[in-house]
This record gives sequence, C-alpha cells and structure tokens, in this order.
Amino acid sequence: MLNKAIVYSMNVQSRQPKTEDETKILHMAETQNGVITSTQVTQAGIPRRSLTSLVHYGQLVRVERGIYTLPETWEDELYLLQLRFSRGIFSHETALYLHAMTDRTPARYTMTFPFGYNPGNVLKRGVMAKVTSEETYLLGIMTLPSPSGNSLKVYDIERTLCDMARTRHKADIQGLNEAMRMYAGSRDKNISRLMQYAKRLRVTSKIQTYLEILL
Repeated sequence: MLNKAIVYSMNVQSRQPKTEDETKILHMAETQNGVITSTQVTQAGIPRRSLTSLVHYGQLVRVERGIYTLPETWEDELYLLQLRFSRGIFSHETALYLHAMTDRTPARYTMTFPFGYNPGNVLKRGVMAKVTSEETYLLGIMTLPSPSGNSLKVYDIERTLCDMARTRHKADIQGLNEAMRMYAGSRDKNISRLMQYAKRLRVTSKIQTYLEILL
C-alpha cells in the first residue's frame, strides 16, 4: 500500500493546470489564514465542485463539513468551531481563557447561543452549549485573537464575570474567584459596565459582594 505522503506527492505532481475558479479559492484561503468555507465559495459565485477538485488533488483539506484548509495550515480548533457554529459566542471558562484571566485551559469549550437555537450538533462536538434570550445574547460581544491569531467572537470580561456568577457549579465558582481578583487589580476594569451587566443578568448582589471584598 502506498504511503499517504507519497500519494499526496503524486497527486500534486500530476495536477493539471488550475482553473480560474480554483485559483480564486486558493487565493481566498491564503488571505484568511489558510481557511475557506463552502459558504464563502458560493457567495463568491464559484461552483462548489471546484472545492472537490482541490481536495482530490491535495491542494485543500476538508477538516469539517463545509470547512477547508490549505495542507500546511495549523488547525485552530477554536476558529473552526466558530466557523462551524457561527451563531455561537465563546463564553464562561473559554472566555476567561481568551481574556487571559485564568491559567487553566478549558477541558471543554463553551459557547452561548440565542434561545431557540438547536444545540444538538454542538453537543456532539463535545462543546458545552449555553442558551440565553435574544436580548442578553447580544450583550457584550467583542472579538479577541485565538492562540493561533484568528479572530474570535467572545463576550467581554464584564459580561463573562456576570455569566460565571450565575452558575452554581463549584469549578465555575473557583474560576470566578480567581478572575475577580485579577479583574479588581486590573487598570482596564470598568466597574460601571460591570454593574450595568450585573443588573441586566440579575447577579447584582453577587457582583457587589465580590467588589466590596476586593476593592
């Protein structure tokens, strides 16, 4: 049986000249840190069969349903999750991790979705899915880079602290204690915003208790 690397090399070497559509797809991927989606290809007016051809000849790798990367691209799991579940916002422990407010890498990533979203496929991927109202779903969304440098949608730190305060899970409370201490000592803290969020998310008393102790 031929080694996969040898097969890949043979495919590339025997590759016929790329079509204009395939060239466009590869260029799009190169300008997006090596990642391209079938939706983006369709929106660009390019037939999806061009993706199939590029995969066949080893010039793209299908890593998820509708998501492709250049062969040399380092797989960014957080970014791929965002592409796969575009309505999800990274939250809770995952948001703390992205804000560098914890030294623990999450055992499972957490994303928050608007009420009515079916999280079945999210759960199958091993991701914790939180659901909130449409109004609070939009509260505090911002972007942060993933460890690989790709842009991710994540809740800001004030929203994240309030989300953590709403939980009763012991591990979440421990994470909140650590994060609140770091937040209280940060020059970038915004107490006014934190209290506004706390009121809307109904955790005012819990947040006030932390602030009275730490400030």
